[in-house]
Amino acid sequence: MGGDAVARADARADHFLGLAGAQIVATDALLLTQDNLADVIAAKAMMCVHGDAGLGKTLSVNASLRALAPGMVCRVQFRARPTARDIRHELFAALGIGGSPPGKPIEFDQVLKDALAERFRVLVCDEAQWLSRECFEYWRHLWDDRRTDIAIVFVGGGNCYQVLRREPMLSSRVFVWQEFRRMSPEQVLRVIPAFHPVWANTDPEVIAFADTHAGHGNFRSWAKITAHADRALARSGRDRVDREVLGWVFTKLSGRSA
Repeated sequence: MGGDAVARADARADHFLGLAGAQIVATDALLLTQDNLADVIAAKAMMCVHGDAGLGKTLSVNASLRALAPGMVCRVQFRARPTARDIRHELFAALGIGGSPPGKPIEFDQVLKDALAERFRVLVCDEAQWLSRECFEYWRHLWDDRRTDIAIVFVGGGNCYQVLRREPMLSSRVFVWQEFRRMSPEQVLRVIPAFHPVWANTDPEVIAFADTHAGHGNFRSWAKITAHADRALARSGRDRVDREVLGWVFTKLSGRSA
């Protein structure tokens, strides 16, 4: 698979459900993310991107870094409470270091630092709200080392902001904090028609109705609405979404009759 094909596949994977036809829209939040990441990369600093689930944080960071730091990004992600040992092993794999991981922490850290000193990288830690004090201290340890050549981006939902703020040794080093919020009704009417062809010719009143009852300014919710609406149009032979189609979609989302 060529580089362009890989990039397209990565971009599609960023969308919830790998939604075919979905476009990355230059929202205010995405444009701000690009500006902030450019500053963080230039300063080789740390950034925290936080906000509720489904607002497009990871998508915005990934899309921005594909443009700003191609070939320089190393991503790690955790779904449970990791330890410093887990971070070591995830980084070892993500950095593509050959051989077997060292058995002793001191030796392991030396191997990681050697790899992180070879060239500049942006380390992205997704689901950062799961990290403990020990884990945050480990990230700080890597970044503080004078040999490592890195920027670090923490991306987290829920209480990520509060978790990082409770760690003054790390939070004092965060160069940029960015909060993601739900799209306003006005933003929804501007963004959703460009998000997917399903909505390109849809009556704005129908889009507003969908947002009020199911979308709630949340990109992940809109991806689900869009996937169901696209199937409904294909099965019914209709050419645009209306309230009747939305009624069918809402039953899929709620599990209850319209």
